[in-house]
Amino acid sequence: MTITRHAPQHAPELRAAARHIGRRSFLTVTGAAAALAFAVNLPAAGTASAAELDARRIDDDPFTLGVASGDPRPGSVLLWTRLAPAPYQPDGGLPAERVTVHWELAHDERFSRIARRGTAFAHPEFHHTVHVQVSRLDADRVYYYRFRTGTWISETGRTRTAPEPTGAASSLTFAAVSCQAYADGYFTPYRHLAQDDVDVVLHLGDYLYEYAVNSVGGYRNYTDRTLPAHFNHETVTLEDYRLRYALFKSDPDLRAAHAAHPFVVTWDDHETENNYAGDTPENSVPPQEFLLRRAAAYRAYWENQPLRSPQQPTGPDMQLYRRLQWGRLAQFDVLDTRQYRSNQAYGDGSQIPGPEVDDPARTMTGATQERWLLDGWRSSKALWNVVPQQVTFSQRKFDLTAPSRVSMDAWDGYRASRRRVLDGAKTAGIENLMVLTGDVHVGYGFDIKDDFDDPDSATLGTEIVATSIASGRDGVDKPANWDAYMKANPHMRFYNGRRGYVTVALGEQQARADFKTVPYVTTPGAPVTTAASFVTEVGEPGLTQV
Repeated sequence: MTITRHAPQHAPELRAAARHIGRRSFLTVTGAAAALAFAVNLPAAGTASAAELDARRIDDDPFTLGVASGDPRPGSVLLWTRLAPAPYQPDGGLPAERVTVHWELAHDERFSRIARRGTAFAHPEFHHTVHVQVSRLDADRVYYYRFRTGTWISETGRTRTAPEPTGAASSLTFAAVSCQAYADGYFTPYRHLAQDDVDVVLHLGDYLYEYAVNSVGGYRNYTDRTLPAHFNHETVTLEDYRLRYALFKSDPDLRAAHAAHPFVVTWDDHETENNYAGDTPENSVPPQEFLLRRAAAYRAYWENQPLRSPQQPTGPDMQLYRRLQWGRLAQFDVLDTRQYRSNQAYGDGSQIPGPEVDDPARTMTGATQERWLLDGWRSSKALWNVVPQQVTFSQRKFDLTAPSRVSMDAWDGYRASRRRVLDGAKTAGIENLMVLTGDVHVGYGFDIKDDFDDPDSATLGTEIVATSIASGRDGVDKPANWDAYMKANPHMRFYNGRRGYVTVALGEQQARADFKTVPYVTTPGAPVTTAASFVTEVGEPGLTQV
């Protein structure tokens, strides 16, 4: 989402480094490593240089940011935690020493039937985060997990493995969430999601926001606490991003959702900077300087998410796109539409499209990721092919007049790229395509048309747009532009402006999407209701309200 603000004042050390690191050298292995060492301040000897802390010396609860799991596979799951007795301090309340952490995975909440256990190091170079990939597990099973260090035991998390790729899974229920601006309100939808019966949560981006958060938490308007002043500026450095994750992850509702369900995460823009495109920043700063910022943002993202080792970044680069299977029922092709995209056309924002948006040289995904997606569809044996990604895929006209403005940041600004993706789906014979989207702080339901300007053209799939968790504050059921959008876009089947999330139940005959909303987030405790429900039948793409 585009938000007008003042240009950030970048840290002097970033500006100094940028003068010595050129774009070409930055993208070499040596250049990226040197830049990362500067941006992250890694010691020359790496993790081996850190002494070990006696965990019995930790006097306060180090599990203040909870636990999480992610990317469930048939025989394994990724477990995450971070040690931070004082999460709002830059060092988290721990010295620059590694800490031994014990973990357990069990079949039951009482941990009477242990499936696997082991130890891991929480390294100071990774801000005392822990990523444990537990393997040799049974497929399609629920497990419970926890961590221990010294005398402290974490809360218990619940996770699960996926069915075998050839398994005949008959159902899957997932939730889609996005956009959680801390300063815009409480994360109340997560409290309800934590109690919902879903197998996995797909986070579609804007987990973090880079904007300043004042002492009262913005629209949360705290009266029982005062947030430290170092949150009241835009994130630029690695320390900034790490501290901001600590602030977000200290939210009890977000913690509850992570503990209840495994997450599959992908980013959008605000995890780094609003509306950046590849190596092009929003504001007029040198690309080298921005890539240093991107290196810091990507590193903090990996540190604070339940991601596996292939996603660990190298300098300013991180391969986040990846594929997960849920038996023969579903294939998930998780996209990254930020890191590789061409710069937005016509100066970004809402514009009348011109020739540039149809330029085949411009891309939303980059050529490598696009080939990976289309190749994956050609080899897919799944009933449902689901694409979790960030920005609105379907055409979305803003005006009833012709020509109409559209978003240059969404796929409307990259029409040639979208055309290649749709043609690839047709060539691969994908019959049950579902695109999942975040970003826009409202809920939408779209029929994906072969030709969006021809309502009678074939429907190739469905797009489910998850509204925000908090971004945009309370919202309304029918925004002021509701009538115009629904008339200008006949393939738009649903539009709601409240906060919340979506649950989707995939089955062998149909998929059902329930748009769940809360009436307010600027004060805590809102109830949840289902604003609308839709189904799409196997072999008959398109949304029907039920």
